[in-house]
Amino acid sequence: MPAADRPDSVYFFGTCLIDMFYPEAGLAGMELLRREGLKVVFPQKQTCCGQPARNNGHQDEARAVARLQLDAFPGDWPIVVPSGSCAGMMKTHYPEMFEGTPDHARAVAFSARVFELTQFLVEVLDVKLADKGRPVTITWHPSCHSQREMGVLDQPKALLRQLSNVTLVENPREKECCGFGGSFSVRQPEVSAAMVTDKVNSIEATGATQVVSGDCGCLMNINGAAEKAAKPFTGRHIAEFILERCHGR
Repeated sequence: MPAADRPDSVYFFGTCLIDMFYPEAGLAGMELLRREGLKVVFPQKQTCCGQPARNNGHQDEARAVARLQLDAFPGDWPIVVPSGSCAGMMKTHYPEMFEGTPDHARAVAFSARVFELTQFLVEVLDVKLADKGRPVTITWHPSCHSQREMGVLDQPKALLRQLSNVTLVENPREKECCGFGGSFSVRQPEVSAAMVTDKVNSIEATGATQVVSGDCGCLMNINGAAEKAAKPFTGRHIAEFILERCHGR
C-alpha cells in the first residue's frame, strides 16, 4: 500500500475468546501493530460481535449486539480483528443484518473497515519480519470463516515464511474444519469429536511440534483434543507466535 494510504491509527477488536481465554494473543496482536508505528485504540465499550446469537437464530438479539459495535467504533480508522470468524461476521453479515433499517448505511461503512489481523499486516502494512527464534517445525490451521468469508488464505503463510528458522509443513487436510463451529460442538458433540480427532491426527502426521492458527475457537478445540490424546504438539495463535519469534524466544 502506498505510504500516503497507510493509516497512523487503528481500532482493535478483542473478541470474546481472547478476552476470556487467550489475552496474550490479543496483546501480541496489538504489539505487532504498534511495532509498525501505529496507534492502537481498544474501545472499552466493545463487546461480542453477535455471531453466537445470529447462528442460533436470534436475529433481533444479534442486531442489538452488533449495534453496540457500530457505536463503539465511531471513527474512520481500520478495525483490526485477530480472528477470521469474528471478522467474517462483522464484514460479511452486518450489512445484510441491517438491510432495510436506519443503521444499514452505518453497517456498510463499518464492514468496509474490518480487516483480519494477518490480512492487515500483509496487505496494508507490508510487514517485514526478522526471525530471532530457534529452529522449529510448524503447520498452519485456518478457520472456516477466515477462508470462506474473509478470503484469508495466503496471508498468514506469507508472514510465517518470512521467519528464517521456521519450517512450515503443509497439512494435506488443512482446509478441513476442526469441528468446533461454536454451538455446533455443543449440539452435535459426537460429530464434532470425530472431526477434531481427524484434525489432530492430520496435524500429528505432519511432524510439526506446533500448530499455528488465527482463531482461538479452533485453538481451544484442537488443543483440548490434542492434550486429551497426548499428541506431541501444541497450538498457538499466530500473533503470539510471530511476536515471540521477533523477540528471540
